[in-house]
Amino acid sequence: MNVHLVLDNIRSAYNVGAMFRTADAVGVARVVLCGITAHPPNAKLEKTALGATDVVPWSYHASTNWALDELHAAGCAIVALEAAPSATPIHDFDWPDPVALVVGNEVTGISPEILTRCDAVVAIPMVGVKNSLNVASAATVALYEIRRRFISAS
Repeated sequence: MNVHLVLDNIRSAYNVGAMFRTADAVGVARVVLCGITAHPPNAKLEKTALGATDVVPWSYHASTNWALDELHAAGCAIVALEAAPSATPIHDFDWPDPVALVVGNEVTGISPEILTRCDAVVAIPMVGVKNSLNVASAATVALYEIRRRFISAS
């Protein structure tokens, strides 16, 4: 399982820390922090990461575009997790390996510019009134689905 988690302009350092914990739990290869996303050292991030930044490889890029260039060059498929009408439900998607999962800003989501760079867009089916989960929760659901798929395929 070669999964990279790309955090595109995440506002909350606490959400970033939570995603580091999930990345450790599922075996993510690297967390890629982009734009305004908090990166170590950061006390708020560390409060929720609980040391995961010490064991999960990570990198920081001022631009998400630069990060996607690097991931494409490494042979990663780029998949956006976004509540979009045309998105494929995460359970119906044929997850490639290697893959970079892009999650976006808590308010604005993934920018249209970045979405156009993605090879696919997936979404978590929602049945309630709200059309999305907290970004850290959504990343967790998606990463565990990717892990489940890779384990069942081996």
